[in-house]
Amino acid sequence: MKITVVGLGYIGLPTAILFAKYGNTVTGVDLSPIMTENLNMGHLHIEEPGLEEDLKQALALGNFHASTVPVSADAYIIAVPTPNKDDLYKSCDTAYIESALASIMPHLKKNDTIIVESTIAPRTMADVVQPMIENAGFTVGEDIYLAHCPERVLPGNIMHELVHNPRIIGGITAKCTEKAAAVYGAFVEGEIIKAEAGEAELSKLMENTYRDVNIALANELAKISNHLEIDALRVIEMANKHPRVNLHQPGPGVGGHCLAVDPYFVIAAAPEQSPLMQTARAVNNSMPAHVVSQVKSLMAEQDGNRVTIFGLTYKGNIDDTRESPAMEIKDMLIKSGFDVKAFDPHVASEILTGEEACEDSSLLLVLSDHSEFREIPASYTDQMRTPILFDTKNMVQTVSDDVTYLNYGNLHTKKQAISI
Repeated sequence: MKITVVGLGYIGLPTAILFAKYGNTVTGVDLSPIMTENLNMGHLHIEEPGLEEDLKQALALGNFHASTVPVSADAYIIAVPTPNKDDLYKSCDTAYIESALASIMPHLKKNDTIIVESTIAPRTMADVVQPMIENAGFTVGEDIYLAHCPERVLPGNIMHELVHNPRIIGGITAKCTEKAAAVYGAFVEGEIIKAEAGEAELSKLMENTYRDVNIALANELAKISNHLEIDALRVIEMANKHPRVNLHQPGPGVGGHCLAVDPYFVIAAAPEQSPLMQTARAVNNSMPAHVVSQVKSLMAEQDGNRVTIFGLTYKGNIDDTRESPAMEIKDMLIKSGFDVKAFDPHVASEILTGEEACEDSSLLLVLSDHSEFREIPASYTDQMRTPILFDTKNMVQTVSDDVTYLNYGNLHTKKQAISI
């Protein structure tokens, strides 16, 4: 099968490589000539375990080629960004999807399948994609088969989950669903869930909205507990002993192209029917300012002005800083007049070592749960003017005895925890 994948980001590239690895002839399309040239030489632009090895295998087999322009194929997969618009409810911007569709239009022929993997607002397939295809003279469900197949993978484990996770296939018609399911049958070993396009669109959005709402509850609890001088983390631990309770963990906010973006697509589609989702977004959006407020309180007692940030990505063990609350906190601290140094072993642009970032610092602020931060070496904290650590991710397990360790559980005490 010949497959053209438009968009070679965190989802499109792994998808393209897996199709090629499993014996299909794949052309991966991206607008960046530097990126495509590097990919054809076996060099990646993103960090994902196992991806580099699979890329080199696909190249060795001759099954993958990166290009800046689409080529004719049997199936087209669109995996381009869908950012928020700058409007009242931050609705879904489909400009990149429309551009991708326009780029493949000259190559379309009868019996081709078009699959949109990009996360999209409800009714995008019916109201945006289908009309573009029909305006080109095709009958959807007879000439061209359209489906939405949202990705649902965890960065850091994408190559495994793309193969083994259940896959939702939402076609415009039942025939469209069957055609798209046959495409993914090339490598997906998980359950194939057949659905209508609108169901697939909304199910993906609700997966992330569910998590956003639950994180907002935990974040609000952290604020309440700090105000009442109660250990929020202990409260969560005890509440989760209930067999039907699963409170999430508080943090510095949520980021990435899922939790920080997707709920708005639902909100924009039904603003009067989504007050809970809107409140959850407001709570999570408030967390960077809350963290900065706590930093100001802690720093008011110090004679130094330097704050060290550990971690700039929105989650641990990846290099993705999209919508990252850590980046927002960094900018807010700088604007507040603090001398900010950052250390992130996963972000190529950050060149400081842990020791260099901690030098003469009065506060160490952990904002990403990288595995490298589970143990904070004494060689780092020994460089600090005042060894205070505020762990917003509650993930640090080992730190020197002379370090004042604070998290959302004991932040209100401003005292060193007994143990971590």
